[in-house]
Amino acid sequence: MTEHPESPQSSHPAPKAWAVTEEKAGTLTQCLGIAKEIDPDPAVKIVTRPRGWRKWFRPRLFSVRESEPAFMVSCGFRAEEPVLAIKSAFGGRPLAVHLQRPRVDGYDLVFVSRHDWVPELDGIDHVHKMVGVPHQITPERLAAHAGSRTKYAAPQDRVAAVFLGGSNGAYVYDDRCHLAIQDAVRGLEAAGWKIVISVSRRSSDETLQAALRLRSANVAVWDRTGDNPYLEFMAAADAFLIGKDSITMPCEALVTGKPVYTLDLTPVPGERLSKFETYHRDLRETLKLTKAFAGELAPYTYEPLNETKRIGAIVAQALSDRQNPGSRGPVVSVKRQI
Repeated sequence: MTEHPESPQSSHPAPKAWAVTEEKAGTLTQCLGIAKEIDPDPAVKIVTRPRGWRKWFRPRLFSVRESEPAFMVSCGFRAEEPVLAIKSAFGGRPLAVHLQRPRVDGYDLVFVSRHDWVPELDGIDHVHKMVGVPHQITPERLAAHAGSRTKYAAPQDRVAAVFLGGSNGAYVYDDRCHLAIQDAVRGLEAAGWKIVISVSRRSSDETLQAALRLRSANVAVWDRTGDNPYLEFMAAADAFLIGKDSITMPCEALVTGKPVYTLDLTPVPGERLSKFETYHRDLRETLKLTKAFAGELAPYTYEPLNETKRIGAIVAQALSDRQNPGSRGPVVSVKRQI
């Protein structure tokens, strides 16, 4: 277990929030999104599992000499028991929040994505449904990049942001997908759209090269040099086209209130595909938030989705409730799966 280093002799107040997570960018951004709703500068504690002799030299995850956090938010199964150990070390006082169906008991609040929900969670007061996953994209962050639009389009132009991921066990970015992506982008370009394309850290070099072949006066592609202009692309966009391999990117785009279309990929039959398809069907058919791409990005309206803010408000209310005299956290248990 390791923790992010803190600057020595910092004049900042001790963090009220700790984000405790595995070494995965996706889980970290979920935790930071919620933590920053309570504390703009949360502490980050990374749970690692070094192998061999290295495990004898790993730094401690935390110390009881640190200022006690008001709450901890975690994601990923490796973070579960460390969070409950921290909670126990501080007398059960910190509010413990988990952003996934946990394997152990002891959390004060749990948020489970609708596509991961199971009937046995029904009726458990401290377990809540959420749409997709939380993240760090906010209207305020996007507003700070509003001027970026002029880099990619004239005021009268329509801008489409195309976000591509990578093969993930549910979908594959194969040659057929790359051709479909190229056809989609060229069709939008022919319809008069300006297009900005970003690949993710999971994208293969083949996917990047397929995107780069689309470059033109109307199509800008991030080639992985310099900083990722993801926020600029989001702020500039009038509509989004996003590969179905991502849970997070549609949720981020839905903060904007702009049309969000999903791009079909080559499916890999199995349980993982079923879960992703449940997620996309829920967004598209039940919640009416997204649409399947069929050649055009037609405008439509919906109430912007901001689960990060909603979950943050629930956490803030729980923290407020715990400030009542005599309130105590629940006894920590790590026995039963829920």
